Amino acid sequence: MGGLRTAQLWPAGPEARRELEKTFMRARWNRLSEQYQAALGKHLKQGARSVPGSAAGLGRRALALGLGTLDLARMHGRAMGAVAAARDSGSARDGLFKRVQAFFVAAIGPIEQIHDVAMESSVRLQPVSQALRQRTEALASANAQLQEEIQRRQAAEASLRKSRLHYRLLLDRSRLMQEQLRQLSRRILLAQEEERKEISRELHDDIAQTLSAINVHLETLSREAAVSNQGLRQKIKRTQRLVTRSVDIVHRFARQLRPTLLDDLGLIPALHALLKEFTKRTGVRGGLTAFAEVEQLSGMKRTVLYRVAQAALTNVAEHAQATRVRVRIQKPGGVVRMEIVDDGKGFDMERVLLARGRKRLGLLGMRERVEMVGGRFAVESAPGRGTTLRTEIPFDNGARA
Repeated sequence: MGGLRTAQLWPAGPEARRELEKTFMRARWNRLSEQYQAALGKHLKQGARSVPGSAAGLGRRALALGLGTLDLARMHGRAMGAVAAARDSGSARDGLFKRVQAFFVAAIGPIEQIHDVAMESSVRLQPVSQALRQRTEALASANAQLQEEIQRRQAAEASLRKSRLHYRLLLDRSRLMQEQLRQLSRRILLAQEEERKEISRELHDDIAQTLSAINVHLETLSREAAVSNQGLRQKIKRTQRLVTRSVDIVHRFARQLRPTLLDDLGLIPALHALLKEFTKRTGVRGGLTAFAEVEQLSGMKRTVLYRVAQAALTNVAEHAQATRVRVRIQKPGGVVRMEIVDDGKGFDMERVLLARGRKRLGLLGMRERVEMVGGRFAVESAPGRGTTLRTEIPFDNGARA
């Protein structure tokens, strides 16, 4: 039973099917033409009084095959050629053509009848067709208006969805900003508390002890001055050194809180003094290059650059283990760019930013200071490759605030 195959009787492609249909139609036409010629010949043999009864049947058959008057005329012309070749006499030929014409008229009768019925139906249906056309046009106009209304409603719904999404995004952004503000407030409070703790510790450990030592020395001088003046000069010098040390500590605190050089002489002298004190205190070599027009920045922007440099040098001193740090201030285009580069051990950016220590707080504080004046702050670092802090702020080229 296996191995049987079903023959494909109908071509699969549309072109092949059309060719096959044309072949079938030609075969039907030829068959009907032969029948027409045979019926015409039989009619002519029956004589002048014969009635072409078979002609109407041929017309109905042609109509059933989808043929028209022209197709029957072609068949008739083909049959007439055969008849004309068989009959030669003039008088017989005239009677013959009349009977042939009668046969053709009888053959096209069913088709003409259908045409007459179609024409009559067309005339009767013309008012209905006109009314239907008007109704169709009215429905098309109503459909167009309905489509416009649907499009307007769809546009309104899309706009409403877009507005809802926009307001939802604004609400989420507002909540995020509120959370960021709360975190920023907490960080500011923590930073202030840490600064107060550091200042308190410095005051207690340095200035308070130094002043206590001065008080002890003065008490000793007071007692010894009443007994003898020997050694008084050396003790006075030691006391003076303690006073000088206290004054230096107070000056250092003042510079850390607000350097007077920044207000009196400008940013470049203040940064020179900051680097000089940094090198003296840590042993890390420092260098500064800057363009003179940076002093035309507003007071707020110069303060931001100084604070960023101050915080960066503090991080270098506490964490970097560097031997050299460079501060470069340039003007590429319409911005002021300050880069602070050290050759220290570097750090893992992601780990530091996710941590909770002072180093992360210092970086966030620097970034917030820079963004406060419309600038951008970036950090590039990797373990063993040093660190680069880049600050860019708009160069306003205006008067100092």
